Amino acid sequence: MSKTSALFPRNFHKTFPIAVRGEGCWLYTQDGRKFLDAAGSAAVVNIGHGVPEIAAAMSAQASQLAFAHTSQFHNSPAEKLAARLLALAPPNFRNGRVYFTSGGSESTETAIKLVRQYFLELGQPHRCRVLSRRQSYHGSTFGAMTVSGNVARRAPYIPLLQEWGHIAPCFCYHCPFDKTYPDCALACADDLDTTLQATHTASAAAFIFEPVVGATLGAAGAPDASYFARIAEIAHRHNLFLISDEVMTGLGRTGKPFALEHSALEPDLILTGKGIASGYAPLGAVLVSSRIADAFAQGSGSFKHGFTYQAHPVCTAAGNAVLDYLESHRLFDAVQPVAETLLAALAPLATHPHVGEIRGQGLLLALEFVQNKSTRQPFPASDRIAEKIQAAAMNHGVLTYPTQGCFDGIQGDHILLAPPFTLTSDESAQIAQALSSALKAVFPN
Repeated sequence: MSKTSALFPRNFHKTFPIAVRGEGCWLYTQDGRKFLDAAGSAAVVNIGHGVPEIAAAMSAQASQLAFAHTSQFHNSPAEKLAARLLALAPPNFRNGRVYFTSGGSESTETAIKLVRQYFLELGQPHRCRVLSRRQSYHGSTFGAMTVSGNVARRAPYIPLLQEWGHIAPCFCYHCPFDKTYPDCALACADDLDTTLQATHTASAAAFIFEPVVGATLGAAGAPDASYFARIAEIAHRHNLFLISDEVMTGLGRTGKPFALEHSALEPDLILTGKGIASGYAPLGAVLVSSRIADAFAQGSGSFKHGFTYQAHPVCTAAGNAVLDYLESHRLFDAVQPVAETLLAALAPLATHPHVGEIRGQGLLLALEFVQNKSTRQPFPASDRIAEKIQAAAMNHGVLTYPTQGCFDGIQGDHILLAPPFTLTSDESAQIAQALSSALKAVFPN
């Protein structure tokens, strides 16, 4: 890291190029290089970089009204975007509400507090625990980290975190029960019932989950909708709210506005972030079903929570412009054909002796790297395989999202691919070629 930089970096031991421009699926740096953004900058950018309509909408809003605090005013862009998001959600959200945040972690924090106050409104102060899955990720603030199951990210802060209960992940490639679907009889889903019965069930309030686990497991989804049906049945039997974390999967990433639509699930809260503004502004949201919203309206009327920049006019204007672009260019419909083209380009890599699995849904994909393909044995964490693959691919002009820990929280290497929905067939071929070259560089023999 340059000693002249005043920024506090993600890593003091790395040098970061200065990004100066984005266009389509590409990022350009100050030193004249360009990179194909195959990760969508951490599954954020869905409509592509440098779309002038978004900048124009933000500029127009800023020139008219840049800010008005929500303790005193609402604003038109936020009202409009809230109504549009509810219209995209399942039927139980039709008369619900939307709470805007500045990103995914704030969305998780807000959902936890909404659930807590809901039960206070009902006179049930003992209901407070939000259960989740091991190997999940729901954000980096303390409440969000409490429900997250990412071992490495939680480790330094364990003394500061609550432990509300984590159940087994739904991860068929490394099944925590050493079973195979469908003979497993959905043991991973039944672990929610087992955990509730083994702990203080009366204090449980909600269960939070990612429909497709993003960075921590590398685009790992359920084998089919039966998993979510079982989870929903258990949650309803114990009167738990279901919180669908769509921060990474929402707004089209899997080919539908929300990934939960693939399973016909109706959760009580939906979390969004990332793609809601495609990186053009810091924006997230919590979609609140009518059941929860009505309890507040008919009770105290006041949610004891708030952020200075919630429902920010310029950010929500960006959200509206992004949604306009998604709809006018039919990009929700484009995701699956683009994903099929990318998967076809990646398919030859599946024969590599250290590519364990290529998995995912829509344009949220991952490649997992294993030491032994037949036993699915991971590499030692100290080998830093995912990081090496990422660096080698970057040398060939392609950006990926590397993560370790998908096997047991420490071991297990994968890279995530989440490109903009505008990816071309030529760009898909470039991604595959860069990864092929990266594999040869990291595994020369």
